[in-house]
Amino acid sequence: MEISGSIPTAELKDQFLTLLVTQLQNQDPIEPVKQENFIAQLAQFSTVEGIEQLNVQFADVLYSQQLLNGFGLVDKQVSYLLPGDVEPRQGHVDEVFVEGGRINVVIGDDTVPVNQVTGVFAP
Repeated sequence: MEISGSIPTAELKDQFLTLLVTQLQNQDPIEPVKQENFIAQLAQFSTVEGIEQLNVQFADVLYSQQLLNGFGLVDKQVSYLLPGDVEPRQGHVDEVFVEGGRINVVIGDDTVPVNQVTGVFAP
């Protein structure tokens, strides 16, 4: 069973409980699994769950920061790169919008992901 960061928490809990029940059902009755082992597994599971929650919160903070950075570019002169560009272009940011979870700025006729902005100049 592979556990990765992309497994939803509810599914991860179900997998953990299934594994725990399977261990209990298949343990050697002469040498049962010690209580300390179960406690250690629960602690590890709680740690993984906490890390996953922190990752979600960090992603939200990062998204908010990128959105604020995008809004801060409105009415600014910027340099930016489009796919295939060797030299940066320059232009005035007219608009910021979110599409598909990505923050974009409109510079003249170009729509540019905010992470492709390479510089900001004083107006």
